Amino acid sequence: MTQPTTTIFRPQRIALVIAGLVAAGAVGTAILRDDEVNTASGNAAMAASASLPASASIDDLEQATRDSPKDSAAWQRLGLAYFEAARFAEAANAYGKATELAPGIAVLWSALGEARVMASDRDPMPPQAVSAFEKAIAIDPKDPRSRYFMAVKRDLSGDHQGAVNDWLALLEDSPADAPWRSDLIRTIEQVGKIHKIDVADKLAAADRKAASSAPMDASLPVAARGIPGPTAQDLANASRLAPSEQRNMADGMVASLEQRLANDPSYIDGWVMLMRSRRMLEQPEKAQKALADAIAANPGKADYLRQQAGMLGIREK
Repeated sequence: MTQPTTTIFRPQRIALVIAGLVAAGAVGTAILRDDEVNTASGNAAMAASASLPASASIDDLEQATRDSPKDSAAWQRLGLAYFEAARFAEAANAYGKATELAPGIAVLWSALGEARVMASDRDPMPPQAVSAFEKAIAIDPKDPRSRYFMAVKRDLSGDHQGAVNDWLALLEDSPADAPWRSDLIRTIEQVGKIHKIDVADKLAAADRKAASSAPMDASLPVAARGIPGPTAQDLANASRLAPSEQRNMADGMVASLEQRLANDPSYIDGWVMLMRSRRMLEQPEKAQKALADAIAANPGKADYLRQQAGMLGIREK
């Protein structure tokens, strides 16, 4: 398996760490991953990917695309694997292939848009990403990931009220157990506070609507899944901070994620995000420690954690 290469640290890498944690904490990195897999399994041409296990390596997934280059599901799975390994430009290329082969699937376009956002070192919302999100919404106006990022675009452009309105609309349409719900609420609250937009009544109404439509057995507290992180405006402002201040911001977010994991060590995706963040911050020993701590807390998921760490170039001591 080809391992990511170590590069000289650049301040732009901090922005990727910040962006990755923001997206994962809200409706980005973690959103719709199950839906992506389910969409892939429903594709007609998936001979190459159907026989591969969920823990297939990037090498295996790359081979699957070579064996069946017209299998959109194979390209989709490869894009997801690249994304989770923080190889965002390669993820965008893979998702691009998937959209060429299956242009009518919204989740592929929104995944492509997200990968393009993450692959951009400077522009927090590149035009190519916006185009992908727009195509996703044209296919499925309810696509949550595209709706979230298009609201981010409005916020970054200065239309804070419009962004809040769009996020509130997304919140109203989100199931009570949606994994992004608590962080979406936090984003709305903080953007509202920064720009003096009163959101309390509308948030309360959205909560009442969710409670009334939730199934009777939906007892898991969704707020427990939240990952503390900055708002979209914080992310925009981060690009204007001095490198040392950006680093402090990233370190603070990673520390918050570590605290979340201390309280909820069973959050597997959080451990993967922590390992990825440590690697991107060029802290290999801390990345190894994160892997060791994750395995110690979740021995039943050890193989999966090692496989994810391997994609990031992290090995056990």
